[in-house]
Amino acid sequence: MSRLLLVTFLISVLGANLAAQSPAPTSAPQPSATPTLEELVNSLGPADLQAFITLLKANFTNPDAITDTELSRATVEGLLVRMPRGITLLAGKESVAPATPGGFYSELIAGRTGYVRLGALNNANLQALDKALSGFAAKKVNDLIVDLRASSGTSDLSLATEFAKRFCPKGKPVFTVRKPTGRQDRVFSSDREPEFRGLLMVLADNDTSGAAEAIAAALRFYNKALVIGQPTAGRAAEYSDLPLPNGKGLRLAVAEMVSPEGRSLFPEGVKPDLPVEMSLSEKRQIFQSSSEKGMGPFIYETGRPHMSEAALLAGTNPELEAAEAAQQRRGRAPEKPPPHDPVLQRALDVVTSLEVYQKH
Repeated sequence: MSRLLLVTFLISVLGANLAAQSPAPTSAPQPSATPTLEELVNSLGPADLQAFITLLKANFTNPDAITDTELSRATVEGLLVRMPRGITLLAGKESVAPATPGGFYSELIAGRTGYVRLGALNNANLQALDKALSGFAAKKVNDLIVDLRASSGTSDLSLATEFAKRFCPKGKPVFTVRKPTGRQDRVFSSDREPEFRGLLMVLADNDTSGAAEAIAAALRFYNKALVIGQPTAGRAAEYSDLPLPNGKGLRLAVAEMVSPEGRSLFPEGVKPDLPVEMSLSEKRQIFQSSSEKGMGPFIYETGRPHMSEAALLAGTNPELEAAEAAQQRRGRAPEKPPPHDPVLQRALDVVTSLEVYQKH
């Protein structure tokens, strides 16, 4: 059975299991009787919108409030609300503090599965990725999890492409930057052989933005990688900061990124093949602690103690000891469970399941 067929089969099995675990709906959801404000506004056609403004100016109790300036401000405010991924109003040149660059991290999990968290798409992390891939190759690692959940946008798209080149086939486009005119497309392609050719899993969420979203789409297209986690930020675009007369600025998406199969990644982003919920705050806490503890403590859940042959020989009873400890804890404030990374856990589950199928 080919690896692609195995992945397809596994998706169907996991989907069936998730469906079996979910309670059956008692009835079909009923449409809301009262439309939302957005639905009402969207239902207005050009003639309705023009009539709305005309009636407002002619009949509002305070006609002096309906000035052209106020209407323009309302238009700007509405656009900022409706298009948050494409339009940003900047209070000044120093209004947006640069994000702290995410560091690179790698680990060999359970002695067989490589894990790399790319972090910021910069030169230092690219060199660290090359070193990690070289180490995995020496240990004959065939399964790799690429974590893009700490990879934000970058203006250096050529450098971002270098990360994808380590996995994508030579001579193939990684992504295309397309402007509205359609005449200024820039294609970013791989000009080298990939460093890794084994099974790939990609982890993504709302912290995955910009070129990192394009990398996720390329790995899914060329490497049949499963994207696991949550939808990406939907900011796979090239932005320009344009000055306003009073010193403020307008950050505008001027070009969109397009995946190798020709699908625009802006503003919808990349949807996961296997959705897994996880809070951003808990994920960031885990990433901060992993440099000292590794990812192991945040993947494997501690099971309930069971009687074993070793316990019998030692004259102990782990089940009784656990019950007594639980009894002593009663009346105290409940202990906060340690943070857990269900997204990485699901990726490891998929890798393990594929290995089992490949052996038969």
